[in-house]
Amino acid sequence: QVQLVESGGGLVQPGGSLRLSCAASGRTIDNYNMAWFRQAPGKEREFVAAITWTGGNTIYADSVKGRFTISRDNAKNTVYLQMNSLKPEDTAVYYCAAAPFNIWSLRPGHFDYWGQGTQVTVSS
Repeated sequence: QVQLVESGGGLVQPGGSLRLSCAASGRTIDNYNMAWFRQAPGKEREFVAAITWTGGNTIYADSVKGRFTISRDNAKNTVYLQMNSLKPEDTAVYYCAAAPFNIWSLRPGHFDYWGQGTQVTVSS
């Protein structure tokens, strides 16, 4: 079992930045592909970014490309999401998720473990 705990969310003005963290426990995540998803009120959960178990490859949703950066520190068992140039439409609950290293997917159903989420609100 892998337990994931997100942190770093909050209220930020448009154009601002936040750095989300996802701390894993229970077992190491160095053989898991990791991803961030988000869900806004009344909307389905959507893919944001993913990183392979080695950290060698990343992929982003078009809506965040060039503004968000996913990274990982396997020694700290932690995944990060640096969010810059935030927009009001980025407002959502952000979730961290883990999938086995042999599954490279953007679909929520392919991820075995999820955190409880952290709220990000972009508003002036």
